Amino acid sequence: MASVIPAAGTLPWRRRDGRLEVALVHRPKYDDWSWAKGKLDPGEHPCVAAARETLEETGLVVRLGVPLPSAEYPVLDSTGGPATKQVHYWTARVTGGTGVLEHEIDEVAWVDVRTAHDRLHYARDREQLLALVRAERADELRTWPLAFVRHAKATPRGKWEGDDRRRPLDAVGRAQAASVAAVLGSYGVTRVVSSSSARCVSTVEPYAAGQGLRLRTRDVLSEEGFAESPVGAVAQVQRLLERGDPAALCSHGPVLPTLLGLLHTRVDHSPERGGVADALQGAADEDMHKGEVLVCHLVGRGEDARVVDVERIDT
Repeated sequence: MASVIPAAGTLPWRRRDGRLEVALVHRPKYDDWSWAKGKLDPGEHPCVAAARETLEETGLVVRLGVPLPSAEYPVLDSTGGPATKQVHYWTARVTGGTGVLEHEIDEVAWVDVRTAHDRLHYARDREQLLALVRAERADELRTWPLAFVRHAKATPRGKWEGDDRRRPLDAVGRAQAASVAAVLGSYGVTRVVSSSSARCVSTVEPYAAGQGLRLRTRDVLSEEGFAESPVGAVAQVQRLLERGDPAALCSHGPVLPTLLGLLHTRVDHSPERGGVADALQGAADEDMHKGEVLVCHLVGRGEDARVVDVERIDT
């Protein structure tokens, strides 16, 4: 059986003079035009690899948007044996970087989508382009992420004698927190809100500290505060929807289903969006795993905010 080589990449996009443009990369080794992409590092999540590879190949820092169709095609592995390369793709918006070219790329070209369609060397790469164009025409390309994080694995309740709100992460949980930070970074989160309980704070603090962001803690997002009054926790999500900034909210298993229920009301429940609604409902019904990140991709803000896609990411 052929081995699978996982990889990930992005389609950076922008609007320039009223037209939609995407960034292609040229590889002189193969003399081809394609998307920025590369293989996953061991243990790396595809979304993290997609942002990292884009930076390494183009010098551009990107914020991931909605996922695009993946590509699979036959290649030879490092031993010369048959393998299947599986590439996950996302739309992406440039948020920074130097633009210095690296890693076998000698040119990055911003071109309109018609030119991109004609210039792409491989027919398989046009599927992602067409999906991006469809999203743009449906007004679902200019999205912002709202990530819900269930705190990482903590010391078991039965082995902790102090105030439960001070119960810390264990070694596994601390490793998960590092993975959570990498995931949140790929989506360009700029606002972090957390339950005031230590296990939640410690889950997202590495990301906030690494990015120089203020970590906002809220008692209403703790298990105790939620049990006293769920209204306060719901209000925190409503405030994030009003702001419309890339954000992450960390809370607890008993709290998150109610918060996800609020997002469930912001999904278009047409047959085309059935998978989005099901993903939210599944996360609420099954309980998110400890250390899991659920990324909701939204367009609009406030009362007009609606969820157009959802990703569940285990760390």
